[in-house]
Order: sequence, then C-alpha cells, then structure tokens
Amino acid sequence: MNYSRQRQIILNTLKEYTVHPSAEQLYIKVHEKDKNISKGTLYRNLNQLVDSGMIKKIDGLDTTAHFDHNTHEHYHFICTKCNKIYDIEKEDIIIPTIKNNNEFLIISSDIIFKGICKECKEKD
Repeated sequence: MNYSRQRQIILNTLKEYTVHPSAEQLYIKVHEKDKNISKGTLYRNLNQLVDSGMIKKIDGLDTTAHFDHNTHEHYHFICTKCNKIYDIEKEDIIIPTIKNNNEFLIISSDIIFKGICKECKEKD
C-alpha cells in the first residue's frame, strides 16, 4: 500500500481515539484535523487499512462497524446498555481449545462477548 497523507491522518487519529469508534465518529475527529478529508476518502481508507491488516474491523454492535487500531490478537466485550466496546486480552479468557483437532487449521480468531459492563451494572 502506497503512502497517503490522508490515510496517515486517519490511522493516527484512530490510534489517538481509542474508544473503538464507528466510521461516523472517526470522521468527526479526522475532519477536525483536515477538513479536506471526505467521508468517501475515510471509508475507502478504512477498508484499505482493514484489508492490509493494519487495523481491525469490529462487527456485532447493531449494524454499525467499529474500528480498532490494536491488531494484536485480543477479544472484545460489547456492553448492550451503553454500547461501549472493551478490549479483553486473550490470556484473560479460558476457552476450550480445538487446536488439536486435525479438521481445522486456525489462522486467527475473532470473539465478541456481549453483556453489561461494570459501570452500567453499578448504575442499576
């Protein structure tokens, strides 16, 4: 992928804005830095960054995709009350393994947990 100043602004903004933003949320932050970046440019660059493995796309929250600059293997927890997305380290989760199953060659995993976060639980 060739260098693009606009793509670099988008990537840097995503790294600074670590709340797993949607494209719309990210667009607001990116537009504050460079008013010349259109929504089309943002969407095109997000897709290229996902395809290249430089960022992750998180599906599973309504119909809106969210984006994560953190590409090391980890999982996500989505609060069904406040819609915040939290990172969960792979080591913090005990999941039955299928690595010894000869039917599958696992290349990566993408697991999303849904429930109520601590803040929302304490509010109730």
